[in-house]
Amino acid sequence: MTRSLDALHSVVYFVPDANEKFGELGMDPRMHYFAGRSAPMGAVAANVVAATFYNFNPRLVAKSIPAAWQLASPATVTQVRCDIVSASLPRVLGDELAHSPELASVAVTLRRVVESIPNGDGRALYAGHAELDWPDAPYTQAWHAATLLREYRGDGHIAALVANGLSGIEALITHTATGIGFSGEFARRLRGWSRAEWDAAIETLRTRGLMDGDGNLTAAGTELRSTIEDLTDELAYAPWRSLPEEQADQLVGFAKVIRDAAHSAGVFPAGAFGRRFGRHR
Repeated sequence: MTRSLDALHSVVYFVPDANEKFGELGMDPRMHYFAGRSAPMGAVAANVVAATFYNFNPRLVAKSIPAAWQLASPATVTQVRCDIVSASLPRVLGDELAHSPELASVAVTLRRVVESIPNGDGRALYAGHAELDWPDAPYTQAWHAATLLREYRGDGHIAALVANGLSGIEALITHTATGIGFSGEFARRLRGWSRAEWDAAIETLRTRGLMDGDGNLTAAGTELRSTIEDLTDELAYAPWRSLPEEQADQLVGFAKVIRDAAHSAGVFPAGAFGRRFGRHR
């Protein structure tokens, strides 16, 4: 469910509208990513963004934050982001799917799941986004719900990483090694890590017995990633208890339809994903 709904959320970072609309504010692609995702928390400092996003090089974040808040207020950034979603999703998904009764039903179901989230304790990014008003159109409601569930899960995932002793760069490297997320080189460049920093972190992971000399996860590394993902699932599960099994099965099926439509639209960069992307971990 998470991997499918992530595609719906993530189009906002890659559609041409994002660069165009935020470019009118003077923001480049990296800046509007950091600003757009963190804006619901207010005009926060660079170290807050680096801490809550976790696997980005803090120096990369500092090139955009707090400078972004001199170009536009968090409220303006959030509104622009909502406008981009509203304008681009029908094009990405196709008008028929975006305005379908099935997607409207998904929006209702996902909102009910979101409203079953017990609280925002320890979940800063989720708590900020939870303060935003719900949009009007069903497809933008579905996007907003997917975003809330994503940030709720992501905050818990960071807690799991910290508890299991993986830094941001180490988390990124071990995740790319599984093949189910970004490809390694794409992740390194996107997150702003130098080749030297990347190689040094790999060496540390080898010293800890988590990676081998070929850059693959060892048995211990695979077990650690499984432990982290299991804990992440447990921490994210509370709102899903409200969903009857039959509705959950239907939602999983339609979430895959949404995911396939988003990927078929060619929004995401070529070579961005690993060899096992979309598969079960």
